[in-house]
Amino acid sequence: MVGAATNNLRDVTLDVPKKALTVVTGVSGSGKSSLVLDTIAAEAQRLVNDAYPTFVRNRLPQLPAPEVQSMDGLTFTALIDQRRFTGNARSVVATACDVAPLMRLVFSRIGEPSAGYTPAYSFNDPTGMCPECEGIGTVVDIDPDELIDPDKSINEGPVRFSQFRRGGYRWKRFAYSGLFDRDKPLKDYTDEEMDLFLHAEQLKLPDPDPEFPKTARFDGVITRMRDTFVKNHPTKISAQVRAELDRITTRHTCPECRGARLNAAARASLIDGRSLADWSAMSVTRLRELLAETHDPRVEPALDGIRATLDALRSVGLGYLSLDRTSSTLSGGEAQRVKIVRHLGSALTDVTYVFDEPSVGLHPVDVHLLTHLLLQLRDAGNTVLVVEHHRQMIGIADHVIDVGPGAGTEGGRIEFEGTPDALRASGTVTGRLLGTPLEVATTARPWRGSTVVRKAGANNLTGFDAEIPLGVLTAVTGVAGSGKSSLATRELPAQHPGFTVVGQDPLRGGARSTSLSILGVADHVRGAFARASGLDPSWFSFNSKGACPACRGKGHLTTELAFLDDVSTPCDVCGGRRFNDTALGVTVNGSTIADVLGMAAHACAEQFPDDPDIVAAMSWQERVGLGYIAVGQSLDTLSGGEKQRLLLARHVSQVEDMAGERIVLDEPTTGLHPSDVDRINVLFDDLLDAGATLVVVEHNLRVVARADHVIDIGPGAGTDGGRVVFTGTPAALLDDAASLTGRALRLASSPDS
Repeated sequence: MVGAATNNLRDVTLDVPKKALTVVTGVSGSGKSSLVLDTIAAEAQRLVNDAYPTFVRNRLPQLPAPEVQSMDGLTFTALIDQRRFTGNARSVVATACDVAPLMRLVFSRIGEPSAGYTPAYSFNDPTGMCPECEGIGTVVDIDPDELIDPDKSINEGPVRFSQFRRGGYRWKRFAYSGLFDRDKPLKDYTDEEMDLFLHAEQLKLPDPDPEFPKTARFDGVITRMRDTFVKNHPTKISAQVRAELDRITTRHTCPECRGARLNAAARASLIDGRSLADWSAMSVTRLRELLAETHDPRVEPALDGIRATLDALRSVGLGYLSLDRTSSTLSGGEAQRVKIVRHLGSALTDVTYVFDEPSVGLHPVDVHLLTHLLLQLRDAGNTVLVVEHHRQMIGIADHVIDVGPGAGTEGGRIEFEGTPDALRASGTVTGRLLGTPLEVATTARPWRGSTVVRKAGANNLTGFDAEIPLGVLTAVTGVAGSGKSSLATRELPAQHPGFTVVGQDPLRGGARSTSLSILGVADHVRGAFARASGLDPSWFSFNSKGACPACRGKGHLTTELAFLDDVSTPCDVCGGRRFNDTALGVTVNGSTIADVLGMAAHACAEQFPDDPDIVAAMSWQERVGLGYIAVGQSLDTLSGGEKQRLLLARHVSQVEDMAGERIVLDEPTTGLHPSDVDRINVLFDDLLDAGATLVVVEHNLRVVARADHVIDIGPGAGTDGGRVVFTGTPAALLDDAASLTGRALRLASSPDS
């Protein structure tokens, strides 16, 4: 690579070794993703697209070339990122990791009685799916009481759903059908008339009114809603329609298959008394134990393939998952690890695999297992590129690239290239932290009382009691799937509503929201531009009058590729700036509204020094470790940890007195460099000194080592977890032989670590 200048990269030139495992590290926002994802992976994808015939290329989005003078030696690149699976209800863990075909093959050969060939065991095939739920496992009921206003007639618009509004084409289907009195309130309909109005199957009308659409057929309102909206893929309907559907529908387990998704014949086909649905409902760990005792020469190769996939899932810390779990319910970290498993069985070689922080959400013990899978990919003749902060991941690298020294405009340079041992001696920020043993706190803050969670039983928790101290930092630890979040984010706030959970759930607004809007100062920025120009503030919103007419304020255009992921390309009218010419023609202190939205927090504060609300909000954004995020960056581009820290900034900025405030955080250090984790620890100290209580679900040992109290859940995941393994101080945890977290803490604090 010669002369890379993508985003904040500063004329970067480097060589990446092939068929080796290279870790790219650096502080948060230094340019790691710009280097690996936006330059190397992006250029590889663009070149692959260019290799297609002209007919195909014309139907693919035209990806822009990254800002780099030259690159050579690229191979086919597979990007395995943390994007969650799309909301397809037909995708489950078994289909996502490609083990489902092998399971169907086994049952089609040795299941008794046989249901038929392999399609007869697929819930995505008409010959195998449950006829009631069509292979989804759940059914949706439309509530007529919520849908219909019985006091209104057809002419008054009785259907409380925007797609059936009075005068619309769907309204005309029943209004002009000739079957109903349009002035008669629905409450006066006979049972037969109401059934026809709501539930009629499609029929050709004998004598419709002249206004009836010529090519249309009549069917009942609920029948049409079910066919048009309920059975539709959720990404194909608008957010408004989804919200309306949520109001008038309820989803419950299919009464026919009881969630198994398969028809009666497939459910009745058994191996040693268990059906395919039974196999799928087991945890990965339990199914692997069962298959260790299952042998048949007719299907032994297929069984070996299933066992290998289950072993891989366990080795990436997913042994607690069941194979029938819907893919869209997986977290970003879980989804990424499922993708890793899928690639492990690939017959391709000389592929460049790019991973974006694969250790996210993993306990140090699970990270150790993950490193073996990455080494397997390398040893199969592939190049592995990993963007990562975790010291265990850096330690296994053949080659390390450290980007820095700071974030945003302070980064973008190659600070170091070489081996992990050389990095430790290099003197860079990453090198110093990597070469320094973790310091475990020997003292703890005094408790200011405590509260007790009684008989915790959510998910896999085993009904234990847990005492939560007040006025201190409590770290809830354990391997992935052990039950940490079930205790801290479900049981604790349910039993003690005074605790506020600041989690990683999706924020409302998505692509249309920014940190400025979440922190409540977007109106202040728009107001400053309005005062400077005399225009209405809405002219400086990309959600209103100021939006670019081509992309409607999104900054990009989206191309749908049917069964492939949608692809976004920068808007060629506004150049990705999101605003129209009127908005961009106004400046404040020499900057346009688009310039301001592209600034980091400290620069935005300097732009509006006379607005104390903006200055304070930007200060909080920096204190939670998000100083490198542009204040106008869309929320849907932030990781779960970044969103959570942004919500934390909003929460604490709105609380006048932290004394007595009780906050629960779920892995707040996700995606942070160790130096940034230290900044979060300082923030935690400030909140605690002000009288707050913090309960933090965390894998990061830099947080655990500084906690006042630790609750370790385990010992394993799923049914092997859900119990309290240890409670006490981090110093006492060091001496606990039964705790996996204690073992990891001992290793990290050892001078030889």
